[in-house]
Amino acid sequence: MRSNRKRFWAGVLAGIAGTLAVLFAGTLVLVYGGAYDVAADRGHAAATRWLLDGTLRSSVRARADAEPGVSGAEAADVAAGAAEYKSMCEHCHGGPGVEPSGWSRGMLPQPPHLTRAAAEWSVAEVRWIVRHGLKYTGMPAFGATHDEAVLDDIAAFVARLPAMTPEQYRAYGGGHTHGPGDPGRPTRQGR
Repeated sequence: MRSNRKRFWAGVLAGIAGTLAVLFAGTLVLVYGGAYDVAADRGHAAATRWLLDGTLRSSVRARADAEPGVSGAEAADVAAGAAEYKSMCEHCHGGPGVEPSGWSRGMLPQPPHLTRAAAEWSVAEVRWIVRHGLKYTGMPAFGATHDEAVLDDIAAFVARLPAMTPEQYRAYGGGHTHGPGDPGRPTRQGR
């Protein structure tokens, strides 16, 4: 009786060890053998897409509400957020009546058109994304180059995109250019 139990557990342990060895070998083939296609012009497998999207959404939601200093849309300068959005975001995410730049369609995953996708995120979540960026998506982190008020402005503007008409969007005018070391780099004081 005792030897049967020992053989059973020895078999279970051998099965676990064998499974781990096969997974390790498969991982080596995947990483070093070039088995996984990383081309940006090929879509992910459905399971990979589900895993990445679910991880992204859960990660943002878990962190956005815990982030200190989110003042939200009520204190933001939406017009300033529009100028930032049009200069930094429109080429990838489009706007009401404006399609993203053609080159952004070659990104994988494709940047979401925020006239639709922004409705799926809270202002705090959008602000977190703008501040920290998103790994493996091409979404840069703007927190190191933009002050907190500017991040609030952008998030407040993005939150309004789903309800905005093309005419309202155009009324905000064009964007501007800026970057580190540029005297026109956006900062807003006094809030």
